[in-house]
Amino acid sequence: MRWENLTEGSAGPAALFGAGVVVTRTIDTPEFRGITFHEVRARSIVNRVPGASRMPFEWTVNPYRGCSHACVYCFARKTHSYLDLDTGIGFDSQIVVKTNAPELLRRELGSPRWTGAHIAMGTNVDCYQRAEGRYRLMPGIIEALRDRANPFSILTKGTLILRDLPLLREAAEVTEVGISVSVGFTDTGLWRTVEPGTPSPAARLGAVRTLTDAGIECGVLMAPVIPFLGDSPEQLRATVRAAAGATSVTPLVLHLRPGAREWFMAWLGAHHPHLVPRYERMYAGGSYAPTWYQRRITRQVHELAAEFGIGPARRGEARRVVVPERPDDSAPAGATQLSLL
Repeated sequence: MRWENLTEGSAGPAALFGAGVVVTRTIDTPEFRGITFHEVRARSIVNRVPGASRMPFEWTVNPYRGCSHACVYCFARKTHSYLDLDTGIGFDSQIVVKTNAPELLRRELGSPRWTGAHIAMGTNVDCYQRAEGRYRLMPGIIEALRDRANPFSILTKGTLILRDLPLLREAAEVTEVGISVSVGFTDTGLWRTVEPGTPSPAARLGAVRTLTDAGIECGVLMAPVIPFLGDSPEQLRATVRAAAGATSVTPLVLHLRPGAREWFMAWLGAHHPHLVPRYERMYAGGSYAPTWYQRRITRQVHELAAEFGIGPARRGEARRVVVPERPDDSAPAGATQLSLL
């Protein structure tokens, strides 16, 4: 692993970590068996999203790299190659933990150069993956955002977010807080094979109801809708029906970027080899499914959402996010998100 290229004094890109501060731990307990944690002290935590991104926000905070949710389609897999870590099993089991994330965020939010723009979390890897149960970085992060009344949103597949419900309610009293839970399908067989490290879809939808009952607006990001495996009319109907109670439901069709594409296609060849040619045709034009297919899925889901009384998912509404204007180039030093979004 080339930590030496990412620490102070390196001749490579701007240092991500302080010198001599990487601590590697293997914890032999059932919930973490097979997972190695690399504890680092990051040099910056507020990251700018690349200008070419399709995302409706400009700033992110990511306290972890790698994710034990082990979703075979995860687009963030490519980022592990930057550390000379494997983008397959290594992404699932080699987790980088930015142990100083809360204190660093508090300092960066207090900078006179920070404009108070919306911050999105969980858009790279899940901030409520299993590691969060051990390291407890999110309470300090939410407290820092609350104390500065800085608007933020969280996207997660982790039910551990319920642990922080009191903090989320406190933050929502002083700023815009939006939560989205990712549930692309309710098929338990599909879940066990493509998202083996996540809570079940039913558990995630239960978290949505708990959050909304507590007064925290929570949308369902129906992601990913997986072509030929999770996109039948019956499957879409079942998922939208189960999402009743959410403030909105927003579909997102599977996209296969480099790093994720190779891992997903290997999985597809092992589990559904008859679908490989169909995927090769569907994604021949790049990382995204054809526009006609995306529009069809969106139309079907929106029609179902109306049928089941779920509000329309207008741009930004699912997270109560007002898309910020692009501020001046006043980010904290070195705060540039890797070009994966």
